[in-house]
Amino acid sequence: MKYFMGIDIGTYESKGVLIDENCKIIASYRVPNTLENPEPQFFEHDAETEWWGNFCKLSNTLITDSGIDPSHIACVGSSALGADCLPVDENCNPLRKAILYGIDARADKEMATLTELYGPQNIEKYFGRPICSSDVAPKILWVKNNEPDVYERTFKFLTATSYLTAKLTGEYFIDKYLINTFAPAYRSDGTVDEEAVMLFCRPDQLALCRETTEVVGTVTAVAAKQTGLAEGTPVLTGTDDAGAEAISTGIFQPGDMMIMIGSSCYMIYCSDHEVIDERIWHDAFIIPGTYSVSAGTNTAGTLTRWYRDHLFFDALQEQERTDRNAYEIMLDGLYEIAPGSDGLITLPYFAGERTPLNDPFAKGMIFGLKLNHTRQHLYRSALEGVAYSIAQHFDILQEHNLPLKKIMAVGGGSQNLLWLQIIADVSGQVIHRAAVNIGASFGDALMAGLGCGHFHSFSDLSDLIRPDTFFVPDEERNALYQPYRKRFAQLYSSTRDLMHEL
Repeated sequence: MKYFMGIDIGTYESKGVLIDENCKIIASYRVPNTLENPEPQFFEHDAETEWWGNFCKLSNTLITDSGIDPSHIACVGSSALGADCLPVDENCNPLRKAILYGIDARADKEMATLTELYGPQNIEKYFGRPICSSDVAPKILWVKNNEPDVYERTFKFLTATSYLTAKLTGEYFIDKYLINTFAPAYRSDGTVDEEAVMLFCRPDQLALCRETTEVVGTVTAVAAKQTGLAEGTPVLTGTDDAGAEAISTGIFQPGDMMIMIGSSCYMIYCSDHEVIDERIWHDAFIIPGTYSVSAGTNTAGTLTRWYRDHLFFDALQEQERTDRNAYEIMLDGLYEIAPGSDGLITLPYFAGERTPLNDPFAKGMIFGLKLNHTRQHLYRSALEGVAYSIAQHFDILQEHNLPLKKIMAVGGGSQNLLWLQIIADVSGQVIHRAAVNIGASFGDALMAGLGCGHFHSFSDLSDLIRPDTFFVPDEERNALYQPYRKRFAQLYSSTRDLMHEL
């Protein structure tokens, strides 16, 4: 019997899974991550402890708990939060803490600099949209401008999966799905554009591009001792967490869409053609011959965590007493509140916003407060605010005449059944949840099986992934939400300038 390991490194939590040849989960495990916020708009991870350290914890635990001989693990796939900037030396030692994806908006000056240097024509050519906080190039330039010693000593600028693959194999690779986050560094064929990249780094400081499911090396003797894996175990290129989540839920055909509700919300729509719209992102997708229409909010689970820690702190105390999950406790009383939370609207821009606003200086807002509102009203309004934002992305897809054939919800937020129903009611779309919803690590394991030849194509996997729950929009609630959706959009446009003054 062959086994396949998948490990995903997230913002607040990392997960690992071990599956057999029939995609049955043999073992799974999760560990918490520590997110650091040393300054406003700065978000970091310690790559050695949170990325590689937790990878090793997960790998060792999966092997121990399953009792499987490591030599029977046929392949390893990994994913991690994408669009990060980690400078490393020749021995793959981090030279500073990793600058995270779009939630980190420190590089606004560098974004403006690159926009001016490239000019409108090249911005359209290279990015197809304004440069934003989800781009790695301005983060690299920030390191050059603010930490010149680190910049000079950098051997490679890596994202999280490139770092993990390098620690496992000693080789530096990035997959085709992630190269767009390094725009304009890579051409569409994966080769480095030496001229375009020189504004922020040297061509040799970037990883080589390969297909997501390609085996790019094997576990070294050093990595074997640290991870518990057998030396020589094949390792995939790897990808970002959202792409792996999409695979885990069966996003294989044009018209399929994933909503990943984690610390942030990330959306991937599978298209048969490239879609250019400055409000969203476009990439080649993991599935050969398809394209990704991608989008991401800066808060989702981060917002619910904020409510838990600051307004529902007693829910944590009750969780300790009763073992009932704090987030479940926070839902008490929310079902009885009508759509619109009795005239309350939350703009969930507590960490700026990515799509569709692309505004790192957007601010959160709770609008319409009255004396009769309770913390339950505030919390339901926060869930609705994220749903309004998700629905805005559905509108953009429909503007481009893109059919929404299947929408799959995954991630920790998909355990919140009320939230999924709110998303369905706000958007008017049916929302599905997969039977196996452990997330990206399961997708990594599936791709490990594909990469080592056990599965021959993604279509072989389609029959193995089925939804187990679906949420149908209620027509009456959908109608009640429409005026709130309109006001939600108006609130941002009406207060944008004031937000930027704060």
